[in-house]
Amino acid sequence: MIRRAMALGAAALALAGCDAMMGTGEEAPSLDIPEVEAGELSQATMVDITRELSSDEFEGRMPGTKGEELTVALLTERFEAAGLQPGNGDSWVQEVPLIEITGKNFAPLTITNGETDLVYDFGSEWVGVTYQEEARTQLANSEMVFVGYGINAPERGWNDYEGVDVTGKTVVILVNDPDYETEGLEGTFNGRAMTFYGRWTYKYEEAARQGAAAAIIVHDTEPASYGWNVVESSWSGPQAYAARGDNPPPLTKMNGWVQKDVAREILAAAGQDLDELSAAAKTEDFQAVELGMTASTSFENDFRTFSSQNVIGVLPGLEAPDEYIIHTAHWDHLGRCTPAPDGDDICNGAVDNATGTAALVALAEAHVKAGAPRRSLVFLAVTAEESGLLGAYYYAANPVFPLDQTVGGINMDAFLVAGPSQDVTVVGPGKSQLDEFLNAALEADGRTPTPNPNPEAGYYYRSDHFAFAKEGVPMLYVDGGEDLVEGGREAGAALAEEYRANRYHGPKDEFDENWDWSGVMQDLQLFYRIGRMMAMSTSWPNWNDGDEFRAIRDESCASADSGC
Repeated sequence: MIRRAMALGAAALALAGCDAMMGTGEEAPSLDIPEVEAGELSQATMVDITRELSSDEFEGRMPGTKGEELTVALLTERFEAAGLQPGNGDSWVQEVPLIEITGKNFAPLTITNGETDLVYDFGSEWVGVTYQEEARTQLANSEMVFVGYGINAPERGWNDYEGVDVTGKTVVILVNDPDYETEGLEGTFNGRAMTFYGRWTYKYEEAARQGAAAAIIVHDTEPASYGWNVVESSWSGPQAYAARGDNPPPLTKMNGWVQKDVAREILAAAGQDLDELSAAAKTEDFQAVELGMTASTSFENDFRTFSSQNVIGVLPGLEAPDEYIIHTAHWDHLGRCTPAPDGDDICNGAVDNATGTAALVALAEAHVKAGAPRRSLVFLAVTAEESGLLGAYYYAANPVFPLDQTVGGINMDAFLVAGPSQDVTVVGPGKSQLDEFLNAALEADGRTPTPNPNPEAGYYYRSDHFAFAKEGVPMLYVDGGEDLVEGGREAGAALAEEYRANRYHGPKDEFDENWDWSGVMQDLQLFYRIGRMMAMSTSWPNWNDGDEFRAIRDESCASADSGC
């Protein structure tokens, strides 16, 4: 994924809160943050591995294909040559069982109050999928309830489900969270910065925990941060999931989206006004509304099961080998995709994420050259990020190294190849004490942090580190800078916009022999310093007070015999 260019116009807003979120650097750090020397990082490694992974021979690195076989073989060879040890016992890989469900023969979504039938076509007006492994999905006359933002957050004094029983019913939910329109970054749900409660993943999970038969999110371009075209393309066709094992979490029959105008029409038929309900849902005293309408639809499902692989290498620590610092990057991409005008149909994924995968190897080489640190360093190349962070989720649910012994980590997802910058873009600043390590490394490198320019989009919840954060492990997600040494923010914005418009998730995300790698190597040096500082430290950084993942980490640490 790449996200720097999505809304650079909001940079001024984000920068206004920079001091509050990142710290001014005037206070002494509360953690043990040792000084470390710069690492010996190989640009040749970055170039060679990025070139090879993104070659046509690797066919776009789709899981379950020849491209995966070649990728796993290359990473295994390079991890071993770097001096790492196999990360999963005597194996370099962790098998990730996957299930692919493809819906077909979709009936319309029919909404009725017994007198009026509203009928909506799949794709253009609504989309839906099932997470249940059933040959046929049927939602029949399911009572509908509007539940506002669908949030149950006791630590924030908020419960949209209070006083209503939605068992077997269809819940209608607003996208994002209640204070996304706030200009600043203060509020029950962090103001304009999206929290996990604003993500569709959370909303579906909470609806299932509440016993709902179906959950339908109302699409709205601004709070979603993408148009209906993205929803339609992402929620039609094959949907892959990691196998859930013998004790799966609660699941709805169907999860879906409707166009905003569709939702408006449905609510009007129920005697309600979407704008009035949306305003009410932003308040703490909101109560769910029974709509007096029912929802019905059906569709069939085809299944495919296959296995993919996470690749894991480890550099054991000298003094605390059972304490782990994790580095993550996804090795997969989209395989063959919609052809470019010249007929090229291989989505090579050079930037996204051959660069991040190469970075795992380059960092491993540098840490081995510097000698094993106090704690162990883990280098994890995960599969199926493009299918929904599946490899990361599987590892987090089945960790090779216990999560309560995992100190924290760094995620690397797409280095947009450019010259050096004055800054780095921090996605999700202010969430954890890892910011202190980041600030120390930035000071050592003479750079500054720029908070994510559109915090309302919730990008912290959209890459592999999130699977670990969700289980309580503090994780950093840092992108390349916006403020280029040559050309400043205007040049940075233009470069990122060109990538998004012409290459992102398309056949032209290809390796270029003329790339300037100086900015990438600058960023890689930052990641080296952060990882090394964490690995030499004695501290256990936690999420900041009030963060949605703090309670999870605290509970994990309280029950641990060792580690945090």
